[in-house]
Amino acid sequence: MIWVKRGALALGGIILLLILAFNVFQKQIATALFERAVERNVGVDRSADLPDGIHVYICGSGAPMPDATRAGPCLAVLAGDKAFVFDVGSGGARNLGAMGFPMNRLDAVYLTHLHSDHIDGLGELLLQSWINGIRKEPTPVRGPTGTNEVVTGFNMAYRLDSTYRLAHHGPEVADPIGYGGAAEEIIIPQGPPGKRVVLEEDGVTVTAIRVGHAPIEPAFGYRIDYKGRSVSISGDTIYHPGFIAASDGGDLMLHEALSKHMVETIGAALGDAGIENGRRIFHDILDYHTDPEEAAQAAQEAGAGQLVLYHLVPQIPLRMIETVFLGDSRSIFDGKITIAEDGMIFSLPAESDKIRLSNAL
Repeated sequence: MIWVKRGALALGGIILLLILAFNVFQKQIATALFERAVERNVGVDRSADLPDGIHVYICGSGAPMPDATRAGPCLAVLAGDKAFVFDVGSGGARNLGAMGFPMNRLDAVYLTHLHSDHIDGLGELLLQSWINGIRKEPTPVRGPTGTNEVVTGFNMAYRLDSTYRLAHHGPEVADPIGYGGAAEEIIIPQGPPGKRVVLEEDGVTVTAIRVGHAPIEPAFGYRIDYKGRSVSISGDTIYHPGFIAASDGGDLMLHEALSKHMVETIGAALGDAGIENGRRIFHDILDYHTDPEEAAQAAQEAGAGQLVLYHLVPQIPLRMIETVFLGDSRSIFDGKITIAEDGMIFSLPAESDKIRLSNAL
């Protein structure tokens, strides 16, 4: 028994000495940790170790509603040597920086449609692309009719800021010829097939797909193909046969998801509280989004390998509520269903059938 007491006293003494040592050398320890973090992260291309293939960054899995854990809708894709961003909701650009997305390699931004929650981070993304990418031409921004107006507006809004950065850093850092965005509007004719190849380069194919988000017209989804792997992105849409057909046989489907039951419950509560404007909004959004069970049906019909639900409405504050959000989705789709979280990276190695999930935040 005495040895136990002596051991406890010795352990307590060691802990006390460690606490005292930490307090005395706290600044030195903190400085060493900071310098080590800088050495590991600054100037390091975290994407360099990724295998050849397609890699999908979830830079924003949320929706317009305030959510401390999810940025607005934002997806980024590396396909071979090509780098793209699909939509850039508020907070998405900052997540990309934290996730180690190679902004200096950004080839283009693709917009699914022009709802504010899908474009309100565009100014910040264009700024990062310009300065961090040391661009020699404006960043291409491709999307539906109206994209030119949106990009022109962001260029105007950030013009004064660009002059300040040029004056401070000089043209070697803030070359004015690379400032802002250059809009390219995608036109997909009405009727079949409802899609159009918008990029074929270095083995990468990007296809724009007309989807249903009325009264927003047009609205697009996208499919990316590279070396036997493919990813489809729904954007905002109802359950849409055209998107399903264009996604046929794909490895990974990323589909928006709105739980109609949960939204109706919130809408009813708003009405009971006398908040009529809020009740009306929650009623109106039901008719131009896809329920998780409908998204599961879309993935099943397309023969997708896996389904990722993003642009989540409403917020999912607790993991246990995910079962309510999903409803019967898992009984409809034979493959794996993942509820997206900011920071996730889905890696699809070339000429393989594997999908690996990691988290960069």
